[in-house]
Amino acid sequence: MFLSGARKHKYPRRLSSIMEILPGIEMVGLALFLEHEKTLIISDLHIGLEESLNKEGILVPRFQLKRLMEELGRVLEKTHPKTVVINGDLKHEFGTISEQEWRDTLKVLDFLSRNTQEIILIKGNHDKILGPIAVKRNLKVTPSLKIGDILILHGDKIPSPSALEGIKTLIIGHEHPAVSIRDTIRSELFKCFLLGTYSRKKLIVMPSFNYVTEGTDILKQELLSPFLKGTDMGKFEVYVAADKTYHFGKLKTFLRNS
Repeated sequence: MFLSGARKHKYPRRLSSIMEILPGIEMVGLALFLEHEKTLIISDLHIGLEESLNKEGILVPRFQLKRLMEELGRVLEKTHPKTVVINGDLKHEFGTISEQEWRDTLKVLDFLSRNTQEIILIKGNHDKILGPIAVKRNLKVTPSLKIGDILILHGDKIPSPSALEGIKTLIIGHEHPAVSIRDTIRSELFKCFLLGTYSRKKLIVMPSFNYVTEGTDILKQELLSPFLKGTDMGKFEVYVAADKTYHFGKLKTFLRNS
């Protein structure tokens, strides 16, 4: 069954709900908010994806920046964070900084800087040449960020055992999770959060804060993150981000119906 109101507007013009995924950690649209720390986390913006696709001969309209800024504005208005963490893949190109990336990443970072006290960039696998952008705005780039017993990292690499000591919750991106929801006529792909475990720690997998693509259909496509490969994905809880956040229970429910 399709989500109420989701066919026309998967991602709403106004955020209609905030849902807690773990105590003190809220899902706000496609972002996570650490309530006590006043820290907002967004992941996998992939700014410059449209230009990259255009170079490959795939014609897509360049609407990402406008949509991204609108959604960021709504999330910031709901949360008023002191710190914003971009959890990897701020930009899309691997080996260069495209014209669109220079222009649009700086616009996004300037917008965030006007609305928060601190911006922290976590390096993702697409951020091999992120340094010049970070230097332009005097920002810190780090492989991960520890906040209390929470570790935020992109998710493309498993950290050393020592880095996981004392950690109770892991927050990753990289996977861009999405699930297909079917009614009697058709199926439609929706971005989602996943909640499971890794090495006896809670693991939250974030959707991409990107509006060019929905992401990886975790029911049909090969998993990307080493945190997920070889795990029992059926035990993960699924939270679909649509006109509001929906808790759909365990992924095994989708697997039975796919």
